[in-house]
Amino acid sequence: MQAEFAFGKTGLSVSLPDGRDYTVIESRSAGPLADADAAIAAALDRPIGSPPLASLAAGKRTAAISVCDITRPAPNSVTLPPLLERLHAAGIPVEGVTILIATGLHRGATDAEMRSIVGAEIAARYRVVNHDARAFAQHQPLGHTRRGTPVYIDKRFLQADLHITLGFIEQHLMLGFSGGRKLIAPGLAAQETIKVIHSPRFMREPMATEGEMERNPLHAELLEIAGMARHDFILDVTLTQQRQISGVFAGHPVQAHAAGVDFLRSTSLSPLSGLADAVITSAAGHPLDLTFYQTAKGITAAQHVVKPGGRILLLGACAEGIGSPEYAAKLRAFPGNEAYLREIGGADVVVDQWQLEKLALVGLVNELFFYTPGVRADDMGALGRRYFLDLDAAVSRLLDGLPAAARILLIPDGPYTFARVTA
Repeated sequence: MQAEFAFGKTGLSVSLPDGRDYTVIESRSAGPLADADAAIAAALDRPIGSPPLASLAAGKRTAAISVCDITRPAPNSVTLPPLLERLHAAGIPVEGVTILIATGLHRGATDAEMRSIVGAEIAARYRVVNHDARAFAQHQPLGHTRRGTPVYIDKRFLQADLHITLGFIEQHLMLGFSGGRKLIAPGLAAQETIKVIHSPRFMREPMATEGEMERNPLHAELLEIAGMARHDFILDVTLTQQRQISGVFAGHPVQAHAAGVDFLRSTSLSPLSGLADAVITSAAGHPLDLTFYQTAKGITAAQHVVKPGGRILLLGACAEGIGSPEYAAKLRAFPGNEAYLREIGGADVVVDQWQLEKLALVGLVNELFFYTPGVRADDMGALGRRYFLDLDAAVSRLLDGLPAAARILLIPDGPYTFARVTA
């Protein structure tokens, strides 16, 4: 049997031995909108829980717009122009608009990537800048949340008269769903804030996981931070598997985002009748599998559909290697799941340690295997023991010793597939 998986820019064909119980779990979504431009215009002019964007912009001279970085396939070149048109019609000049790339602690976008993120014409005409979480002086302190998180947000966003975020909604490994408040924190937050919201205090919360918002303490924390930053308006979309726009949600940052999440849940759930013995999953291909750091999302999403003690094989290209220097150092020294969790439990938080923490938490319950040719086994610490440079060998090891009737799920689009046992 041949199965096709999202992998890098070109995909990956996986040969599977016959005689096994394979089930392919395709990502589901609503169909593409027949007229996305008209839907965006309607959402901006008749938003959810908010006056129209033009009314919000009236009398203001400046606006800041936070957009996703290169690791997210947000269709900014489609959603930005009508939004900018309404700002200008309300009296905000081109020079009054700042577009911030919400990098969080990811690297900054290159000039070429900026043109890709916002569109060449907008990149040439507007002020488009990278957020830099490590440049503390570029952030303004806003106090502490009720839970004690120190809040520092990019001054260039806060100093504007109008504060807008532009993103898309998908399931997220710790926040439930992306979009909305995430474009402010961690997107535009200083590392002093990001480290706290990604500390073991939140990462080990059982409800800080994919698909969960109502009981998710991290979601509540980020809503509070976004409120402190005077989050005024969102324009979020949902996407099909082919990255076409399937829904548009604009308006009040909480109400419009919640509507988008409800729509995504109702249109994207892939129902399962039972858990699997083993899963082969991807990290969703380019751009999400650019680094090993990002590929963790393929594994954390798969944990919801595999039995305790079951196996997960991750496929990720990792064309840009491991990730940040801090994450690379943690990964190379990774001593094993339990030892790592003990090591970081009471220590000062190090940048990007949380993605490895999430991997370790899954690794306590499931056997993890990796086909990630952009990194090497000796880059992966103890995880390198189940690293394979040969794809056929990785598949063979995953299946070795499983009973003939073992149920094996194939998830070609990894974290973009929202699957749960419903029976």
